[in-house]
Amino acid sequence: MAHTIEERAPAPAPAGPLSLHGLSVEGVNQCVHCGLCLASCPTFAELGTEMDSPRGRIFLIKSLAEGRVALTEGTARHLSLCLDCRACETVCPAGVPYGRLIEAAKAAIERERPGGPGRRAFRWLNFGLLLGHPRLLALAAASLRLYQASGLQSLVRASGLVRLLPGTLPAWEALLPAMPAAAGRVPLPPLHPAEGARRARVALLAGCVQSVVFGAHNRATARVLAKNGYEVVVPASQGCCGALNAHGGDHARALEMARRTIAAFEGARAEAVVVNTSGCGAHMKAYGHLLGGDPAWAARARRFAASVRDVAELLAQAPLRGPLAPVPMTVTYHDPCHVVHGQKIRDEPRRLLAQIPELTVVDLAESDWCCGSAGLYNLTEPEMAGRLLRRKVGHVLATGAEAVVTANPGCILQIQQGLAAHGAPVRVLHIVEILDRAYHA
Repeated sequence: MAHTIEERAPAPAPAGPLSLHGLSVEGVNQCVHCGLCLASCPTFAELGTEMDSPRGRIFLIKSLAEGRVALTEGTARHLSLCLDCRACETVCPAGVPYGRLIEAAKAAIERERPGGPGRRAFRWLNFGLLLGHPRLLALAAASLRLYQASGLQSLVRASGLVRLLPGTLPAWEALLPAMPAAAGRVPLPPLHPAEGARRARVALLAGCVQSVVFGAHNRATARVLAKNGYEVVVPASQGCCGALNAHGGDHARALEMARRTIAAFEGARAEAVVVNTSGCGAHMKAYGHLLGGDPAWAARARRFAASVRDVAELLAQAPLRGPLAPVPMTVTYHDPCHVVHGQKIRDEPRRLLAQIPELTVVDLAESDWCCGSAGLYNLTEPEMAGRLLRRKVGHVLATGAEAVVTANPGCILQIQQGLAAHGAPVRVLHIVEILDRAYHA
């Protein structure tokens, strides 16, 4: 549905670089309006409206910064519908830093149009309380485990009560994974010795939601790294990296979490920081820009960002150490947006999978298109997220694969839900699970 844009009287040209509430959007001036980004934008593909394309949103951001339009409900809606998948960056010939621009725009929306009490409470609960306090997040995970194990979840879903929940809570409840038992939420040991000849000492990001929901992925990551000669240290003082906050417009907390993360990992004396969640990896690699205006942290942030590696990026630097057992499966690979577009990692995961005996990898159409997860997008924009998920699931089913391999927990939850809705017996696995299986079959 199209929205009108409220134009203002021409404003004097702003002095200095363009910015929104102090966040630079000078990158809008790199856009040459060629339109190559349109064919790669999922929301434009679905809606067909210019203002729901990267080019249209760049025009809106520039107009807001110059004071030529107001941040009306319609303008905010066009900007909020952006997935921040950064597919436009991959095809942009002018190198527009679109991810930075849309984060600045969403930060402006949160300042000027924070929404009603329900929306503000949702954001405070997630961004301010749970993500910022690991103990509270662990308590929430234990409560959700009880909700599921007691049978209450089955009752709520069977009775239809879930549909009575306010706002986007029904979408949130539908995405709940099977929460691990207490043993699966135990923190990783602080040190995993390297097996065989030691290659390097690396520090592993355990993550916030990742540590309490997908702890099995972290354990598999540590085992696979150790098998390949990496000594893995897990800093106990680490917490949330701030990626979800930055993507959601919570700029102040994103800065605070970035500083905490850098400080936690500096003491690990590691040669690299390894990440197995795509959004976290892309965000942490951008710490140098995020904290570039802070004299006390800018140099530290640049050093830290240069040390961050996605787990597939690190492992693909050399052939996998053997022996690798056969994994007789047919799988397809889904590229998480912030791996393929945010970090420009495309071939490395496929090279790793190709080394596993008897594993057949078939191509997935639009493998680098967003599945609709996009951080918290599937909770805040469930209608559009659902449209993109149905498109993704259709492509997955067309492959005939037994499993989808990917590298991000949000994608895993989203695609799992879509396949379950189709009654399709297709599993969704993190790439480290496949590698770990080959080492421990």
